[in-house]
Amino acid sequence: MKALKSMRLHIGIFGKTNAGKSAFLNRITNQDVSIVSDIAGTTTDVVEKSMELLPVGPVVFLDTAGINDSTELAGERIEKTMKVINRTDVAVIICDYNGIDDYEMNLIKKFEELQIPYMVVVNKSDIQEIPDDKYKKIVENVKDGTSILKTSAKTDKDIVFKFKAKLVKMLPDDYVNSPKIIGDLVPPKSTVILVIPIDKEAPKGRIILPQVQAIRDLLDSDCLSYVVKVSELKQAIENLKEPPALVVTDSQAFKEVAEIVPDNIKLTSFSILFARLKGDLEAFENGVKAIENLKDGDKVLILESCTHHAIEDDIGRVKIPNWLLKKTGKNLIIENYAGHDLPDIDKYSLIIHCGACMTNRREILSRILLANNKGIPITNYGITISYCLGILDRAMKIFK
Repeated sequence: MKALKSMRLHIGIFGKTNAGKSAFLNRITNQDVSIVSDIAGTTTDVVEKSMELLPVGPVVFLDTAGINDSTELAGERIEKTMKVINRTDVAVIICDYNGIDDYEMNLIKKFEELQIPYMVVVNKSDIQEIPDDKYKKIVENVKDGTSILKTSAKTDKDIVFKFKAKLVKMLPDDYVNSPKIIGDLVPPKSTVILVIPIDKEAPKGRIILPQVQAIRDLLDSDCLSYVVKVSELKQAIENLKEPPALVVTDSQAFKEVAEIVPDNIKLTSFSILFARLKGDLEAFENGVKAIENLKDGDKVLILESCTHHAIEDDIGRVKIPNWLLKKTGKNLIIENYAGHDLPDIDKYSLIIHCGACMTNRREILSRILLANNKGIPITNYGITISYCLGILDRAMKIFK
């Protein structure tokens, strides 16, 4: 089974037109992923390539349009390029013997603001070596001088080895030491009951992605998983000789499940587990407290990281708004937004993010950072639901 794109390390490739970004990607992947041409603006949209990059593991390369594109569609292309930054775990800036100027410096500033590790690749050494004064400028503006690679995407036989050697040293801690979904919360050999409602949101013949990932994580952690529907939960608990170490439920069934599971058994939701895996659990827990301060007319943004066909009783468009209105008793303006892009968030008093099963951790951390910088509370589906139902403390107990 291939690694999910959302769980891969996202490596963004940035730089001016004709710096050799596409040629660099083709050499690293050993495939003709991107079109290489001397014509400026050849790369028009973000080109994505998933692969196994040993010893790093599963990665996604994101080849972007030139940041100094001057073609007719330059504005749209550059806007897409800048949005890719929010999905980038590690950035690669490609320049050549002309060195760097304000274009690259603005990128470096953005990466440092978002705490994204980056390297500078000085390309086209087969054509001309970079002059000392221009190389000195790069060194002066790059925090870590070892994160500079002088090479040629065309002739350097060792380019893949050199690139991987630098990449391994700069991997972000949240990639190297990313938490498990469940396995680090319970002892090995323990039993975990997963409550999976078969409702309108369950794909026919399948279960949804976070539930599949949770089962695999328990298998990898030498734990026993007991998968049941809500209607079989009581019997499942009674069938066990010892109480389960944890019960995990779909957030939509939280209230019903909480009434069935005895208080001495720990309980949480898939969405809260993914809040920890993909984002910042503490930030989300703090953000949900803003619900108490919402006033009539306040705007709440329900933010999804993927587009999907909304069903009649959709969790983000129907259920959460209803729970929120009931909890606050206020006349709130609740708006939905889906996809990798972000609307202008300045007008919102609270952001409620989905479980993020279809995107990577860097994008969620970027959104949290943006919200925090603007002083806007941000939380997620599972935490919001358990808070509105009055069971947040119980749902968070497993993490304390």
